[in-house]
Amino acid sequence: MIPINTQFVSGVALSEFDGDTKILLLKRTKGEYWCHVAGKIEDGETGWQTIIREFDEETSIKVSQLYNSEYLEQFYEAKSNQLVVIPSFVVLCERHQEVILNPEHTDYQWCTLEEAKAIAPFHNQHKLYDHIWEQFVLSPPSEQRKISLT
Repeated sequence: MIPINTQFVSGVALSEFDGDTKILLLKRTKGEYWCHVAGKIEDGETGWQTIIREFDEETSIKVSQLYNSEYLEQFYEAKSNQLVVIPSFVVLCERHQEVILNPEHTDYQWCTLEEAKAIAPFHNQHKLYDHIWEQFVLSPPSEQRKISLT
């Protein structure tokens, strides 16, 4: 049997820079690879509350517009023999959003879709970014996906 791990959530931030939408990627200290924001759900939190906390902790971004991306990142982790299933969210940021990194990351970059896919190492990341680009950049997001933060 392979257990399913659903302890984590992820979020992709979008911001506009000089008329172009960009995706935020962070370079992790551990493993030194590029990724989007992610984190473990703590006791008493919902998934959406976790991603708001993680954005604040990892980037100092105060989330005001949060959407369900309707995409599940999923992969098999051989080391722990688990299927990992991660609900993903989209954060629509202010134009020219500033980022202040915590020690979990050494660098950040606001990327075009092509740039994000060029530096993110995992195929599942590329699929997530394609999905978000199609659903949140090329067309306006559905209001049914918007998460009320109150």
